[in-house]
Amino acid sequence: MDKIKMTTPLVEMDGDEMTRVLWKMIKDELLLPFVDLKTEYYDLGLEHRNETDDQVTFDSAYANKKYGVAVKCATITPNAARVKEYNLKEMWKSPNGTIRAIMDGTVFRTPIVVKGIEPCVKNWKKPITLARHAYGDVYKASEMKVACAGKAELVFTAEDGTETRELIHEFKGPGILQGMHNLESSIESFARSCFNYALDTKQDLWFATKDTISKKYDHTFKDIFQEIYEAEYDGKFKDAGITYFYTLIDDAVARVMKSEGGYIWACKNYDGDVMSDMVSSAFGSLAMMTSVLVSPEGNFEYEAAHGTVQRHYYKHLKGEETSTNSVATIFAWSGALRKRGELDGIQELMDFADKLEAATIETIEGGKMTKDLALITSIQNPVVLNSQDFIKAVREKLEEKLK
Repeated sequence: MDKIKMTTPLVEMDGDEMTRVLWKMIKDELLLPFVDLKTEYYDLGLEHRNETDDQVTFDSAYANKKYGVAVKCATITPNAARVKEYNLKEMWKSPNGTIRAIMDGTVFRTPIVVKGIEPCVKNWKKPITLARHAYGDVYKASEMKVACAGKAELVFTAEDGTETRELIHEFKGPGILQGMHNLESSIESFARSCFNYALDTKQDLWFATKDTISKKYDHTFKDIFQEIYEAEYDGKFKDAGITYFYTLIDDAVARVMKSEGGYIWACKNYDGDVMSDMVSSAFGSLAMMTSVLVSPEGNFEYEAAHGTVQRHYYKHLKGEETSTNSVATIFAWSGALRKRGELDGIQELMDFADKLEAATIETIEGGKMTKDLALITSIQNPVVLNSQDFIKAVREKLEEKLK
């Protein structure tokens, strides 16, 4: 068969360790034989980020803004041990954080549902997509330990020198303090990304904060979402047959546990961090969860939700066999190819992405899977495959679908 043609490149962001090994396997076995793959390549492996003083990360993000669609391999965010291991010039920042900031994007994480890998929550029938506002709150907080009695105040000094003060607490002894912030512009981008993604995927959107307790901070989130929805999206949601629903975060948690799923749940930064791990674990595995970064302008970056699988990589370097789950990385490629096909009007590319995902799911449901899934599946007598053999098994299914 002739290879499927592309007209516009994908931005390809290569990564680190075992996921980098899988990245090449996926391209060689599942993509290059069938697609005339056009990518603008950026090596975000830690060594190359170090060589370029992390400029390659910035360049890849700006390329994403130029071309509209990117696919990213998992990358290392170095700690002190990694600085020593890789002999780094400095402790470079998280590539995901840098890219999110440049794109002003929101992260949407969705479990990949497969028969035989049942959710812990028995009534969950459809995926629950977590939308996390990845800016501010505790992640950019300032903290202080209080050693003795005294008065703590929140002070804002305007550009003209005017001060506004709020009493935090009068301490009678030692304690702790934390100051958080957010930006209205960032919340607006978060809201628009959520509304646009709900329209794009034809799913209801839930949003939750604790505005009854946080009457200024959390209430601002609620108000901005409501104002943007009423001004820009009410009619579009009605035309699409979907709804926007706001509730308190504790009520949302209770509703989520009793629901069947099938919606987007938008959360503030900390809530999204915690709830995305809860949802991914309850659905089966973080290795079975997609992640897409969406900007308010409609740019997309697809990746797996998990890390670089360091332990398997060290085994791989020793020549030992690994059984590493590549499903989320395969779905990162399929998601990016589908979106590229959608934006460029290439139905054949969209169909290929659908068939690649179906082949992957059918391989697992047919009893062939990596070790991590074999440990949690309800399928009787699963066949445990190593990293490469699983990808080759997916290729067999894919070839059948492409005949």
